[in-house]
Order: sequence, then structure tokens, then C-alpha cells
Amino acid sequence: MRPGESAPRAVLACGEVRTCLLPAQQALDSRAAAQLLGLRADERVLLSERPNLYGRSPDILTGVDCPLPSANGSRVRAVGTVAARASLTEGRVLQSSAYFRVPAAGPDHRRPWGHYLVRPGVVEPFGTLPREAVAQGLLGGGRHGDLDVGLIAGGLLTRLLRHPLLDQRPPLKSRPTRLRWVALPADPGDGPSIERFTLAEDELRTVRLRVPEDTRSTDVAGLCDDLALHDWLLTTVVRILDGIRLGSAPPPARPRPTAEDDRPPVVRALRPAVDHLLHLWMPRARVAEQLAPLWDVLEERPGFTRQWQTLVQRIRDQLTLHAIPSPHREVEPVP
Repeated sequence: MRPGESAPRAVLACGEVRTCLLPAQQALDSRAAAQLLGLRADERVLLSERPNLYGRSPDILTGVDCPLPSANGSRVRAVGTVAARASLTEGRVLQSSAYFRVPAAGPDHRRPWGHYLVRPGVVEPFGTLPREAVAQGLLGGGRHGDLDVGLIAGGLLTRLLRHPLLDQRPPLKSRPTRLRWVALPADPGDGPSIERFTLAEDELRTVRLRVPEDTRSTDVAGLCDDLALHDWLLTTVVRILDGIRLGSAPPPARPRPTAEDDRPPVVRALRPAVDHLLHLWMPRARVAEQLAPLWDVLEERPGFTRQWQTLVQRIRDQLTLHAIPSPHREVEPVP
């Protein structure tokens, strides 16, 4: 960037987050997390132990030259770089995130790559940006050949999942989720707001935000990483509870059970959630102060933490129930 030349003001930011359980029997410690997330030799992994163990890779850039998705079918060519990064929470939940921002207008011709490289995470349109149509197109996923930020996030996640540190023996069954987001400028004087949060099919969630103009896109990406993490935790624990048979019916006889397998089936199903997931709930732990109030909206409706506390209590109740010896638990009331 030439002296005195500033980056164009962004009027739209977009990204996608992929979240999954790390395929390893044991959670990674901080040293192993740094090895996993070391995407660049020239920049260190960010590690933090408070309020929980967390690691985040440096950003890596992917050059793009393709049309932007658009809901009205317009073809807006754009050139620039998409920033991508990965994070690991408590050595157990892995996330990859890709994001970029777009100015209101760009040049009518392609510039040398050096122009785009000094503007990391900025994708410039050719001409004027049809902001609303592109925002809708980005949330909808676009057409073949359009810029797909999810492919970049997914490619990074695939790369990490093949790391030799991982033994491919996860402690429980789970599915990955995707959270796709767009952020538009809020009206002057207004604070950040969530216009829409949608649970779509195929493990996809979409979020449409309004943020003040001076909000950094990396902060918006951090907020959406946090939303994706806690949505994945809720989704995974709900599936664990839905996938077991609650009740006191005895399991079928098995030959010579080991001490581990001798536990009731419900306890065997719920124990991994207790060991690996329940302590991860910590909304807003690493959300920028300016954007933290958006969590209040989600706590009010649909009530993320309220649902989480209900699920945790159900798990604890079941474990307590099955800790009672069967003769005491299954006794019939006397008429």
C-alpha cells in the first residue's frame, strides 16, 4: 500500500465457520495444539489458558478472482484475498474460519497482485457493488463458479484433520456444522444487532448481522466463531441424548463384560459428554467488547444457555439415577 493510501471502506463482510470434534482419543495440550495450528513458519500460534485452553493459528491468505454470489443473478467480478484461520478449544473442538470484506466500489480493471496482497482479507469488485443482492447471494451459497468462502474454510479443515498428531479415534460420535455469516453496516449511531439467525438443513446455520462501520472484520469473525462453537455444542449434546434409550430396562446379556462395559448403556453413552464437552460452555470468552452484547439477544431468544443448562441437568439426572443400584431403582410401589 502506497504511503498515504488507505484501504477502501468496507460495506459488506462475509465468512463461514466449520466446527467439528477433533478426531483424537485424548485432548491436545498447548504444545500439541501449537504444532497442529502452525500454518505459517513466520508467525506464531496464539495460545491462551484463561479462561480456558485456546489456540488460534495465524491467518493465511487465498487469492481469488471470480464472480461474487448474487441473489438477482448479476455477475460482479471481484479480485482480492480471503483470510482463513483455525482454532482449537480445550484441545478438543476444532474450527476453521474463512472471511473477507468488500468495499462499495472498486476499479474497472484488474490491478497487479501486489495491490491486493497489501490488503489482506479484502475482495474488490469491478465497479459498484450491489450490496443487498450480494449479501443475499452469499448467505444462499451462490452458483457454481462463484466465490465460495465455505470451500476455503473446508479445505483448511480437511488439511488439519489429516495431521499426523491425530489418531482418528474420537471419544464420541458427532457431526460437523457450518455457520455462514454476512455483516452489513448499521445505521449511524446504532449498535450491533442480529437481524436473522437461521438453522437450515444439512448442518448449516446462517447469520445476518448489522455492525458499526468501524468494526473490524476479524472481530466479527471472532463473534461468529464463538456462536458456531456453542451452537455445535448444543447440537452435539442434543443428538447424544436423542440417540440413547432412557429408562431402567436392563440391557441384553453379554458374555463376560469388562469393568468398563459393565456400566449401564445410558452411562456409557453419556460419560463422553461429561468428560469432553460439558466444561466447554463459555459464551463471550473471546468476543470483542463491542460485539459481546449480541450474545444477550441469543440468551433471550432462543435462549442458548437456558437450553444448555437444561441438557446438562438431564445428563446429571440420568447419571444419578443409574448410580442407584437396580433393585432400589426398579422396585414397584405396593398397592
